[in-house]
Amino acid sequence: MANENILIMAVKKAIDSDSQFESSLEELKSLSYTAGGIVKKVVTQNRSKIHPVTYVGEGKLEEIKQFISEYEVELVISNDELSPGQLRNLNDHFGIRVIDRSQLILDIFASRAKTKEGQLQVELAQLQYMLPRLHGMGLVLSRLGGGIGTRGPGETKLETDQRHIRRRIDDIKRRLNDVIKQREQYRKRRKLNNVFQIAIVGYTNAGKSTLFNRLTNETALEEDLLFATLDPLTRQIHLPSGFECLITDTVGFLQDLPTSLIAAFKSTLEEVAEADFLLHVVDASNENMEQQQNTVSEILQELDAHKIPMLTLYNKSDLLEGDFFATIHPYMVMSAYKKSDQEELLINIENLLKQEWGFYSISLSPEQGRNMNQLEKHSIVTQKSYNEETNQYYLEGFIPEIHPLQSIIKEHHTNR
Repeated sequence: MANENILIMAVKKAIDSDSQFESSLEELKSLSYTAGGIVKKVVTQNRSKIHPVTYVGEGKLEEIKQFISEYEVELVISNDELSPGQLRNLNDHFGIRVIDRSQLILDIFASRAKTKEGQLQVELAQLQYMLPRLHGMGLVLSRLGGGIGTRGPGETKLETDQRHIRRRIDDIKRRLNDVIKQREQYRKRRKLNNVFQIAIVGYTNAGKSTLFNRLTNETALEEDLLFATLDPLTRQIHLPSGFECLITDTVGFLQDLPTSLIAAFKSTLEEVAEADFLLHVVDASNENMEQQQNTVSEILQELDAHKIPMLTLYNKSDLLEGDFFATIHPYMVMSAYKKSDQEELLINIENLLKQEWGFYSISLSPEQGRNMNQLEKHSIVTQKSYNEETNQYYLEGFIPEIHPLQSIIKEHHTNR
């Protein structure tokens, strides 16, 4: 059931800044739209802290009830995560379905997951979220099969038996463990083959998939919606020197991501932590840009990926008006749609890697063609020439300090 009429309720706590509160409200509206709803009314209340029993105060409850009738609202969404008790009380009071931000995000993920792994991860997160809230969701459970917040396990007529859910959680965890082991095998193989890995990270809807598609000639889903990409894609690209690397498009980050979701997507997010280089895509035209890039930085820290060399891409430059000041370095202002910007980006990646890596110069005979080929693929070759008198190829370039090809470089090192 798409196009449900939605009322959003939000409490602005004493610790929330105006800009933070406004940006979280705008985001919740976007999430509601992404899920297929129509936001008819937004009701806010200033409180020192959230009401422990009903989320908002008594007066607001009555106000919301009137708006529900006036705007023919079918679904109420809370901006904060609700406790099982709050959920039960609100469901009873309003007589229509009530969900919170976390459940909405999980619902969007459920509709977006395409791979078996993605679907299992979302179902696990949903079940872990639902388990403590089953009693509070009586009304929701009695009307499963339609509407926002009921996708995923709901479609299989979720039983209210907690033991059944716990068994299912254990089963999914077992199956996901097998997938995680498989992923680890792939990673080990990539490390063994010294495949250089670039991960594209950033806030949801910053333009990561657009950039990925332009760099790889792929057709991954590009939409002006939150979480258009859920399942990570990896493809091979070549930098201008011929250096080969893999590039991965990852799931978009978001402030206040449900903890169960971060836990469920741990193996996917580990792709980021295992990368050798990060491209952090920021929507430079978004008025909440600062907030969004800070959220990404915090999540990278949580993933222990904050020390990985990174280039920040201030994307959507075509939508910028006036002067632009970058706050993260090194950076590049660009549009993922511009061919010249895509080319400049690849040059910039190479220049940054040259600063990180060590310089080498080497002489090789024509019989050592295999070694030369390896160096051209796995290092950044900046100069290559052939000397007829000595019958030697001369190569200059940059390579990581720790790399299997260092043994060949040491053996055939030459000064010029």
